Amino acid sequence: MSFTRFICQGCRQPMKLDQSTGTLGLESTQESAASTFASAQKEPGETLQRGPPSKVETDSEKLQDGASCSTLPGNGKMSRDSSNKFILLGKFDSARTLSNIQKTARDIFDILTGEEDMDRPLCEDCTDELLEQVDTQLIIVESENQKYKYWMGRIREEEKKTLQGELEGLELEEATLMQELKEVEKNRERIAADLEAARAETKALDQQNEQYWRDYSNLQWQQLELQDQLRSIKHQLRYAQIQWGRLTKTNVFNATFEIRHDGPVGIINSFRLGCLPTIPVSWKEINMAWGQTALLLLALSNKIGLEFQRYRLVPCGERSCLKSVTADPVELPLFYTAGQRTCLHVKFDQAMMAFLDCMQQFKEEAEKGKGGLCLPCRIHVESGVMEDSRSSGEFYSIRTHLNTEEQWTKALRLMLINFRHSLDWVSLRYQE
Repeated sequence: MSFTRFICQGCRQPMKLDQSTGTLGLESTQESAASTFASAQKEPGETLQRGPPSKVETDSEKLQDGASCSTLPGNGKMSRDSSNKFILLGKFDSARTLSNIQKTARDIFDILTGEEDMDRPLCEDCTDELLEQVDTQLIIVESENQKYKYWMGRIREEEKKTLQGELEGLELEEATLMQELKEVEKNRERIAADLEAARAETKALDQQNEQYWRDYSNLQWQQLELQDQLRSIKHQLRYAQIQWGRLTKTNVFNATFEIRHDGPVGIINSFRLGCLPTIPVSWKEINMAWGQTALLLLALSNKIGLEFQRYRLVPCGERSCLKSVTADPVELPLFYTAGQRTCLHVKFDQAMMAFLDCMQQFKEEAEKGKGGLCLPCRIHVESGVMEDSRSSGEFYSIRTHLNTEEQWTKALRLMLINFRHSLDWVSLRYQE
């Protein structure tokens, strides 16, 4: 087995390798060197969990024991043991050459020392000397690094203070500008609101102006219309005054109710009340005359404030009637239709007698006080007759049953004479 010798590139002295590494293969030595480098690069206290050691690992441990340098954790400096040993990586066989061995050693030394500008290999003394130089340079570099950090810290602190002052000034200026911006925004919004309000006010004033002229035109038109109406009202007033003068001289009752006679037949408002064989009158006209007579009696009673006690007049033209005001109301027809039954004929007679009763109540009420009413014809309510007290003093029944047309017509004519005196009395009394 041949041995390989190396020359130190520092002192040019021959170097002797450890004999125990001669039989190790290249793969196992490379593997051992890689594990050694990995363990050197780990942090302090870090351990690697591994299985049972193999033969190659055992050989690697032997090589590590004989290594000439190792990496100390923490500061990265190299420690040396007392033996002058050098580890050769690679397989020792017949195909092994010096260049391969040197290349392997250089690679390992580059890994361990990190140096690339120095020739390898080196002996222990040269290595120590190199390490001392490296330590000296490291101290110088660390001193320069501390000075650099110090001055950089001061420069940064001064720059920081300067920048902080500039930052504070800029922040203050920013706050001032922001406040001014807010005020400008507020002013802008206020001005915009004022402008909008001014525009709205201008628009409202324009509308008011248009409305004013529109109202002015309408008022002028209304003035012209009112002037026309005023002239018209003046004419109407003059006409109304003339009519009022005429009406003050007119008797309302005499104007409303006209009572006259055509021979033996009495007439009220152009309706004949009664009939004669020589003067035939339809029952429809007689019924209308009775309706006008009932309306006249009701108007006279209202004028003097009279309320009838036993009957109430209901004037309805040709269908007028009287209704009793007792607990058992009875309606008595003050009209007659030709061909009626006897019972209806009797009710018609009862209605005329009840009408005489109401007329008698009016007479008694009108006779009270000074200037009372004095009727020319007497009324006998119980017998239902009219007495002509002015001339003959004869009695005429107002009923149609067992009576002649002449007698009945004369009784109705005497009743209308009493109404004519009543109209004159009411007109004179209330006109005063």
